[in-house]
Amino acid sequence: MDSNTIRNGQYNSPFRMSIMRIGDLAKTTGVPVATLKFYLREGLLPAGTPTAVNQAEYDDVHVRRVKLVRALLHLGGLSIADAQRVLAAVDDETMPIHDAFGVAQDAMVPKLDRSGTRYADALAEVDRFVRRHQLRVRPGAAVRGMLADAVVGLAECDLLGEPVTDTCELFDAMVPAMVEQAEREVATTPHPALRAQQVEHTVVGTVVFEVAYAALRRMALEHASAQRWSAP
Repeated sequence: MDSNTIRNGQYNSPFRMSIMRIGDLAKTTGVPVATLKFYLREGLLPAGTPTAVNQAEYDDVHVRRVKLVRALLHLGGLSIADAQRVLAAVDDETMPIHDAFGVAQDAMVPKLDRSGTRYADALAEVDRFVRRHQLRVRPGAAVRGMLADAVVGLAECDLLGEPVTDTCELFDAMVPAMVEQAEREVATTPHPALRAQQVEHTVVGTVVFEVAYAALRRMALEHASAQRWSAP
């Protein structure tokens, strides 16, 4: 999708846009020109407005898109193909915001082989967990498989200490706090706002907070380890 389509379809703004060359776009975003050209070739960044042979102008639309692409690739660790799918969902005005969010969620889940009896049993546990907490999670959501990965891993590595009937019961106590935090995140979405801005905010928030949660948990684990095993 080109920048004019994005601008006219989703990014109309009462404010004057900044017009810049690709070198200025690089300075504004902190992304090297070579990387920006790679984004352009891969369709991750919409083309600029042509001004002459091999020359184009860029604006605030491109600045926003570069930041989104960097979040997906560098913080989210998405492949180019997965990032392309997420960006297509962001740009598709016919796709409801929640569905676009689902595309981003699914793209962030590692693609593993989840065949076999172990995973079938683990997925059944996850289904019971979702029903038990009345979580509105899509039946085919990739995140169900991600939690099943944890269930299988806990059993294989003998981290439970003793046999349990339902591994997911270990996570029951975490749900209220996680749901509360998720509701706070969603509540920060700009409103009223253009659809693309809402989707971008939700997608970037998912990526950034995922990293933050992992970092905070590791800090807490290091603290707990120091409390238990380190000298005062």
